[in-house]
Amino acid sequence: IRYMLQALDALGVPVERDADDATAVTVAGQAGPIDSPTPDETLELFLGNAGTAMRPLAAALCMGRGKFVLDGVPRMRERPIADLVDGLKQLGATVECVESTGCPPVTIEANGLKGGQASISGKMSSQFLSSLLMASPLIDGDVTISIKDELISAPYVSLTIGLMKKFGVNVQIQGDMDGAPSFLIPSTEKYTSPKTILVEGDASSASYFLAGAAITGGTVTVRGCGSDSVQGDVAFADVMEQMGATVTWAPESITVTRDPNTKLKGVDVDCGKIPDAAMTLAVAALFAEGPTTIRNVYSWRLKETERMKAIVAECTKLGATVEEFEDYCIIHPPKDNKINENVVIETYDDHRMAMTFSLAACGGVNVIIHDPGCTAKTFPTYFEMLGSIAE
Repeated sequence: IRYMLQALDALGVPVERDADDATAVTVAGQAGPIDSPTPDETLELFLGNAGTAMRPLAAALCMGRGKFVLDGVPRMRERPIADLVDGLKQLGATVECVESTGCPPVTIEANGLKGGQASISGKMSSQFLSSLLMASPLIDGDVTISIKDELISAPYVSLTIGLMKKFGVNVQIQGDMDGAPSFLIPSTEKYTSPKTILVEGDASSASYFLAGAAITGGTVTVRGCGSDSVQGDVAFADVMEQMGATVTWAPESITVTRDPNTKLKGVDVDCGKIPDAAMTLAVAALFAEGPTTIRNVYSWRLKETERMKAIVAECTKLGATVEEFEDYCIIHPPKDNKINENVVIETYDDHRMAMTFSLAACGGVNVIIHDPGCTAKTFPTYFEMLGSIAE
């Protein structure tokens, strides 16, 4: 959020912060594409390691006019964006990855776009499709976007389409979202402001507290997402239920508890639709009877850090035996589920690594989180909130 807001400031988009509420901002829409405030110069935007700023902005800025360079931290320069760049080129954009790696920096020479068709891969990240979808109403003509192979993390795309509808744009879906769908955005579909919009509580972040209850046998209720949620990661609660926890659903909340006489058991789960919450499952697996297999998470390798390697390394430190494969891993818990004491967890500047592995302390041992401040990316008060519900 921080890097996106800074980018909007640099682009001259009026953004008003609420002095009394850090969770609220007012954005004055441009009633069309975003043009560079310095048309005769290249505007450089630094986006840290925020993929959800880099990718949507790369698409949106192609719809306006101006010269831009989008860059980030060294890890961002390892995170692929070539599939999105390819789709934008098919629609007529002048956009390139500076290096041959297919990763940022990204250069853009924008002069607006006409309608057209783009066929992209959906196997690496759903954010490429979401970025194209969100930018398409700014194109002067009908736009058809098709997935040429398969679409991972489809619930995130459904979330994008639902959000666009709240802003007055209807996306026509053709085919199965779990297969190779295509999407039509007619030229008549244009954004209109809903005036106010409430951002639903983050289901990925809720997973840490749900897992904590399942591990310890306590009871936790998270509010802000429930059975009416549009987020795919609420399905993490179903995984906790498979492991042996009791889950109670309400429209806007989820409650998890576990009978102390019921041990968690290892599971074999396809986590392709919940890759962020799947990280939490890796730590829950340390406290289960039998191995846990986490499948269809190749996207872990493309995130803020190489999450597959990171999870294998840190689970191993804690006493687990982990088998690593290209897009899945098998976690064998420590003997008698006894976690190694005083392990220093490396977070790799990845907010979700810090939050995920804090749950190892549920084993009644001290766990040291290196650089806990990295949670500021999405949940700056995480450790305060965790402490508030811990006994």
